[in-house]
Amino acid sequence: MIELKNILNGLDYELLARTLAVEVENLHFDSRKVKSGDAFVAVAGTHVDGHQFIQKAMEQGASVIIAQQFEGVNSTDVTFIRMNNTAEALGKLAANFYGNPSTKLKVVGVTGTNGKTTIATLLYLLFKKLGYQAGLISTIKYYVGDNELPATHTTPDALQIQKLMALMVEQGCGYCFMEVSSHAIHQDRISGIDFDGGIFTNLTHDHLDYHQTFSEYLKAKKKFFDQLPRHAFALTNADEKNGLVMLQNTVANKKTYGLKALADYKCKVLEKHFDGMLLSVEGQEVWTHFAGLFNAYNLMAVYAAAVLLGESSESVLPVISELRSVAGRFEILRSLDGKYAVVDYAHTPDALKNVLNGITEIRTGNEQVITVIGAGGDRDKTKRPIMAHEAALQSDKVILTSDNPRSEVPEQIIADMQTGIEPHQRNKVLAIVSRREAIRTACMLAQPGDIVLVAGKGHEDYQEIQGVKHHFDDKEVIQEIFKLN
Repeated sequence: MIELKNILNGLDYELLARTLAVEVENLHFDSRKVKSGDAFVAVAGTHVDGHQFIQKAMEQGASVIIAQQFEGVNSTDVTFIRMNNTAEALGKLAANFYGNPSTKLKVVGVTGTNGKTTIATLLYLLFKKLGYQAGLISTIKYYVGDNELPATHTTPDALQIQKLMALMVEQGCGYCFMEVSSHAIHQDRISGIDFDGGIFTNLTHDHLDYHQTFSEYLKAKKKFFDQLPRHAFALTNADEKNGLVMLQNTVANKKTYGLKALADYKCKVLEKHFDGMLLSVEGQEVWTHFAGLFNAYNLMAVYAAAVLLGESSESVLPVISELRSVAGRFEILRSLDGKYAVVDYAHTPDALKNVLNGITEIRTGNEQVITVIGAGGDRDKTKRPIMAHEAALQSDKVILTSDNPRSEVPEQIIADMQTGIEPHQRNKVLAIVSRREAIRTACMLAQPGDIVLVAGKGHEDYQEIQGVKHHFDDKEVIQEIFKLN
């Protein structure tokens, strides 16, 4: 339990009823979780306005209500606190409730369209190998030290973030590496976190169903860097056209990484193979178990962040040479007769282009590239034809199929994708609604040496169809077809 006045520390508020001298058992913004002695924060969300559930929260025993307005709400035994923006305040309230855990950790956030999961996960693994206890908040998994927890969102809600960080502190972690999504930035889910570093990867077509315009999407990413404290570092991709935009208004220590432009941390690719790349990092050669130019950028971000956190180049590079691909990110499987399959989470036009570029860089020119790709339902529809177009540009054959259709009809999603196929490319494009059958067909069409790219789902082990999740794992399907089990 914690006294209400301590939860409100550092925040602007107005006490409307009763007293601040009340002990709070727990803090919630979901009225269904409220119990006796809890505080309920009414947040006007994207889909639901929590102010509609103030009465329900009181009926369930809330002793404190924190809200923006209290129209039609009366009580003689509940403390009412009014704030101007409860969404923004929630993270700071949660931070106070959990003892401001981010101030006891070195917290690094990674944002951008592509590469967030790889960079955050590799930083976590690198610091673990360097002998530190660390935590991870990512799309795939959350880790508190060595303990794995299921991930619910790329960036969880503000209460969950602070609770996870408090657990990290309790478990003796010194570092926390986390993905920071544009949704989380826009919705103030990262409010109350004391960041020690921010990393920007790139910005391409994605989430326009939410942000509406590319400009608004860019603003959301930039807001993260604008809010970084002076003691933090702001690390950006110098080769990305929006990279330096992120640094325009930040007071943090500005640093850059890249392969082409002038940068504080520079890398050159010396050799490219399916099983790895030889890199020259600031003049030092290092072999890595990663393929594709996009992974060279990811590794440079990891290297630069580690050095900015105080690690030496001599200690970091040997560990980078030991790191392996993150689940569902350019994962390579080889059949017994020499066919290759690449499983990747690429679900944006630029991510798909990067993966196909990575394959093109490595292939000798004689192999076929067969791409299996779908698009998610109830999400940004404008990227569907662009993704199909990108797939056709660099593939010898393309199979359009289902991803997570959610509430949409899969055939309509595929039809939307087909509008991006040029007339002269149509003879190399198939449409197979069943994802399992699409992958099987691609593997059967492939000859020894050919490369099958299965894109869009990566680490996910389900398909969501009409609101129901069914077990489905691209990697498992390929292993079954290749008889690797």
